[in-house]
Amino acid sequence: MSFAIAKCLSFAYGMSLLTQALCAAVQTTPYIALHSQPKYAGLAVMPYANANAPKGGYLSTASNGTFDNLNSMNGKGSSTEGAEHLFDSLMSSSLDEPGVMYPLLAEKVTFDPDQTQYVIFHLNPKARFSDGSAVTAEDVKFSFDTYQTKSNPGLQMYLADLDKTEVLSRYVVKMSFKSDNNAEMPLILSQMPIYSKQDWKNKDFTRVTMQPILGSGPYLIDRIDAGRSITYKRNPNYWGKDLPVNKGRYNFDRLKYVYYRSLDIAFEGFKSGQYTLHEEFTARKWVTEYHFPAVKTGMVVKYKFQHKNPIPTQSFVFNTRRTPFQDIKFRQAITYAYDFEWQNKALFYGQYQRLQSYFANSELEAKSVPSPAELAVLKPYLAKLNPIQRQGVLKAWKYPVSNTSGFNRNNLLIARQLLIKAGYTFNNGRLLDTQGKPIRIEFLIHQDGLQRTLMPFVRNMKRLGVDVAIRHVDVPQYIERMRSKDFDMTTNVMPQSLNPGNEQAQFWGSASADQPGNYNYAGIKNPVIDDVIQQIIRAPDREQLVIRTKVLDRLLRAGYYQIPTYGKGENWFAYWNMYHQPRVKPKLSTGIDYWWSDAGKAKKVTHYLGQQ
Repeated sequence: MSFAIAKCLSFAYGMSLLTQALCAAVQTTPYIALHSQPKYAGLAVMPYANANAPKGGYLSTASNGTFDNLNSMNGKGSSTEGAEHLFDSLMSSSLDEPGVMYPLLAEKVTFDPDQTQYVIFHLNPKARFSDGSAVTAEDVKFSFDTYQTKSNPGLQMYLADLDKTEVLSRYVVKMSFKSDNNAEMPLILSQMPIYSKQDWKNKDFTRVTMQPILGSGPYLIDRIDAGRSITYKRNPNYWGKDLPVNKGRYNFDRLKYVYYRSLDIAFEGFKSGQYTLHEEFTARKWVTEYHFPAVKTGMVVKYKFQHKNPIPTQSFVFNTRRTPFQDIKFRQAITYAYDFEWQNKALFYGQYQRLQSYFANSELEAKSVPSPAELAVLKPYLAKLNPIQRQGVLKAWKYPVSNTSGFNRNNLLIARQLLIKAGYTFNNGRLLDTQGKPIRIEFLIHQDGLQRTLMPFVRNMKRLGVDVAIRHVDVPQYIERMRSKDFDMTTNVMPQSLNPGNEQAQFWGSASADQPGNYNYAGIKNPVIDDVIQQIIRAPDREQLVIRTKVLDRLLRAGYYQIPTYGKGENWFAYWNMYHQPRVKPKLSTGIDYWWSDAGKAKKVTHYLGQQ
């Protein structure tokens, strides 16, 4: 924000903090907007909400696996779905504007958007925990002090630039940063759940727990069926129900999450009415298996939500900590074994697109050859890159394309030539490394039914002489092995943001590569990528953020750390026909929190299920 606007705001809100230095860029505002101006700062209700939506009814959905921990912030065990509804954060995200937050626990913030060294949150004195006690600055300080010392390593790294949290008064808290300018930190801090200091007085934050945790959010725990389901009930005394971001929101009396060990079993549960909202992830099912009686009678409806977010990056991940994946030449060659075109035709009914970027479906995606602005960022680093990576960042990137025959012959021949050129040899159909040892790979998965989509890739790798075994483990073992990076290859889905920042260091940074529980599964340790991530974090404006993110995109692709596979710029849902949505849909989220139940339609669904 410019000085002129900041000065105007200082008078508009009459804040003494701004008048201490008339030339300062410090501002106090009822929002946070990163590299943008908020559209809804003065509105009494969000445009994608129905302020008159009726309260009542329920919404239930499915989860995969099991659960044993209500504290999602300590990184232990398997945390419960829906726990975010128990807690409020300092501010609430706009579902239409990337990088914009509006008041929740904090009614306003003070910081310098041009030189962000600290942020001051001014709490709403009306904010209450569900037991009626006030939410104070001491609770905020306790929460962040705890996150920095006792949470999972990934979260600690995410908050690494937070230097200290200070209580200035009962409802004012200051958070200072280690770096001299980190514009993203206020945004990050504002999204974290706030816990009660008193509630944790005699409890160990680091332990797995199924004991209810005191929060200030719109829901309370209603019922727990250990490992099978968890139900939340709407808090009738929720303090924040009349805030602009919450009007027309949280309309369901109950939210239920039902756990299944298999996605196929979960789908059968949905068809029989065991839960009411189903998100479909399988193209084959979406096209062929929604012809059951409830769909034909209109009791179940299908819904596509076209979103404006980066497509989550579904990929095959190479563990570069291990041989042979330490070799970029090997990783490059194996990329040719993936045949998206045939797979999309034969298995996915043409429903997906090949992912050419880690930020597909957004302005952050690097396309064509680098622009002059991208080259200006890249130039100091080119000499430091591996020749293969250097060549890759400078070209108009496109992954290998097959002829859809299913044989992938041409690409496999290219892969074979690349391997031979790199010093690998073949003996009796087996691929040998540069030491003459056979190459064996274990592909780690936990999802039922995934073998079907993996097998074409596995077959092609075997045609290259690679001995590949698929290792199917249960969810707890999979989670533990991923935490300890105990795998050769695996599948992964990495969501991305329209405002990339500190989380990129968790995904791709050297410091996170060997941290148990962090998200750099590929084990990337590249100083150039580390530097570019820091440039992204410190981008002075939206234009530079986009340019630097495109450079990161090029570096990730050209490093062959993963094989991005397929995705779609939409979400697929089916639900029992008893819900309504606001007329205006948000752009960045399905906005299910703003849906509501139709009592008349719910009775019809209940009657229908009773007859089955």
